[in-house]
Amino acid sequence: MSTFPIPHSSKLLILSKFAAEYHSLLTAAELPNLEILAQGVSVSNCDIVFGEPSLIAPVLPDLPTVKWIQSTFAGVDPLLAAGLRHDYTLTNMRGVFGGLMSEFVIGYLLLHERKILHRLESQKNQQWDTTLTGTLRGKTIGLLGVGSIGTEVAKAAHFFGMTVRGYTRESEASEYVDHYFHGANLLAFASGLDYLVNILPNTRATQRIVNSALLACLPPQALFINVGRGNAVDQTALLQALEARSLAGAVLDVFDQEPLPAGHPYWVAPNTLITSHTSAPSFPVEISRVFIENYRRYEQGRPLNYQVNFERGY
Repeated sequence: MSTFPIPHSSKLLILSKFAAEYHSLLTAAELPNLEILAQGVSVSNCDIVFGEPSLIAPVLPDLPTVKWIQSTFAGVDPLLAAGLRHDYTLTNMRGVFGGLMSEFVIGYLLLHERKILHRLESQKNQQWDTTLTGTLRGKTIGLLGVGSIGTEVAKAAHFFGMTVRGYTRESEASEYVDHYFHGANLLAFASGLDYLVNILPNTRATQRIVNSALLACLPPQALFINVGRGNAVDQTALLQALEARSLAGAVLDVFDQEPLPAGHPYWVAPNTLITSHTSAPSFPVEISRVFIENYRRYEQGRPLNYQVNFERGY
């Protein structure tokens, strides 16, 4: 865990589409010994950057004195790219997206089980529809990744009476996971699931983890939800499974290429919903609280929360 000598003063650069709101929130917090640099002025001497990784990465070579970067996102992929310097402390956003992500996942599980879109279509056709609905109770959900976000999803799934499986590198920290799987037990983890949810970060080990072998283990009634990273999915394998109706459907929030280009086969894949990376929005009031707590630690020379390991990628 990196610590810092106690600084006499710090210069902060904010790089975010919500920069004005963050500036207002941090100014109101009256953080000691912090100068927030105005947009457009020379910022090469800043020692702290707060913002979106995709906006920070292009200017990182121009910030030779930066000591700490606080991401407003959980994912920091642009800052992990080969060729970029990694001689600073990088912290990401945790503890604020779990509730939002669990709302998203449970919302789409209920949409599926309660046949809400089917009911809407029947209403449009003025048909009295008494098709029997399903229930989440007694169903089995598998979570690829059980970090802070996965733990919140597991907790919500338990509330609805679901059995929860978790696939992790090694940790077994969540009390809401009924059965843990690791390493070579990936296919056993997926066998017989009603729902598969990917929440994994982008690492070398998670590339294309959702492949044809994994998808073949899922029964035809299974629904796949991806709120982790697009590159965790073998796109060809998933499209083939959807076209063959060997899956009930997919809810896709994240993609290899964003925005998803017009004409991409995902747009017209059977029983697929595209949610355009909206599963867990960043609300500046909540995000700024994490920065404020970390700045107080930084200013006191204490270890920062949520430090990212550049080798692991999270």
